[in-house]
Amino acid sequence: MTVDGRLSAVIDFGGLGYGDPAPDLMMAFSLMTPAARAVFRAELGVDDATWARGRGYALTGGVIAHRAYARTNPRVRAATTRQLTAVLDIGS
Repeated sequence: MTVDGRLSAVIDFGGLGYGDPAPDLMMAFSLMTPAARAVFRAELGVDDATWARGRGYALTGGVIAHRAYARTNPRVRAATTRQLTAVLDIGS
């Protein structure tokens, strides 16, 4: 935001999602097998929209980490490849 052509404030839209449980669901796609992921989701009882947002967070984090480190770190490449594969398996 500006006043008289000078920067006067910044709106941080990253803070708009505080309290949303979806970011906590990222681990389902990065750490769990499909079977464990299904149990996790059922036990949490999250709705489809929350699960989809969690999938989106996992996709974003996985793409960013893969792009940044896959060429130089085989462990990150393997982990992010598993994460992205899990995210893109729409049935889970």
